[in-house]
Amino acid sequence: MEELEHGLRLQPWAWLRLAEDALLAKAYVTDWGYAILLSDLQHVWHERADAGAVSQRAKELNRRLSATPSAFLSRLRDLTCSWLEGSAGPQGAAFSCERSPDGLTVRVRSELSGLPFRWNFQCALASPSMVSQHLLRPLMGMSLVLQCQVRELASLLRLKDAEIQDYQENGAVPSRDRLKTELFDENAFLERVMTENLPEACSIENGKPFAVKLQDLYVAVTKQEFQAGRKRQSSGDSQASDRTSSNETDGGLLIQPELQSSTLSLSVAETLNMETSLPMQKPHLSKVKRKKPKGLFS
Repeated sequence: MEELEHGLRLQPWAWLRLAEDALLAKAYVTDWGYAILLSDLQHVWHERADAGAVSQRAKELNRRLSATPSAFLSRLRDLTCSWLEGSAGPQGAAFSCERSPDGLTVRVRSELSGLPFRWNFQCALASPSMVSQHLLRPLMGMSLVLQCQVRELASLLRLKDAEIQDYQENGAVPSRDRLKTELFDENAFLERVMTENLPEACSIENGKPFAVKLQDLYVAVTKQEFQAGRKRQSSGDSQASDRTSSNETDGGLLIQPELQSSTLSLSVAETLNMETSLPMQKPHLSKVKRKKPKGLFS
């Protein structure tokens, strides 16, 4: 089940229109279960189900159908993929949603082996930690990446201005007047962005621009954060194992008071020899970052 959550975390958000409802959605479906996340930018709903739960619900909703859990999940994978991609989907497939105070149900109507197939995604309100994982933290990371991009572009424009000025001082002129540009002014550029683009950027409405235009950046940020988290977890497990081994060694000395002092001394010496024989861990050295030219937001 943990693998389902990891897979869901790396999926991009899609924008959906269901009758009068507009939702952001992401899903991860495998042969052993699925995980789905939905949001209307006011609430976030989540469901996770393994193969056993899928088989049980499928039997309750489709008494005329008899199929393996993998067959039901394969059908759900086809349906959700077409749904999230915004395509028409399999023939006869229809989606609708129903809200309740503590959840959201997405109803699916389709066919399987020529017979009617029904499915309900029964989503409950997501936990704050899940909202942070899938929305808050990625959005913060994306904003930092975009800020770095703006800084790099501003630095590149200044270098281009210097290059053009050098050409001009040596007698070069543009072949067409329309190619002539003014020197890049960061303050004027920032003021123009604030005046012209900020109102539109802040009108997120139902989240469609975020889901449509920034999918690749979202996936890149979540993938990087996921890999960094696994490295931290692996490092933490290694340190915990070292501490456990040390505690067991110390405990072994303390719970044997009947041992003579010579035996204790030998045990301590053996422990010290064992510790010193282990390879030393190299300290983590952070790379010294090269100073960048000052740019926007610096």
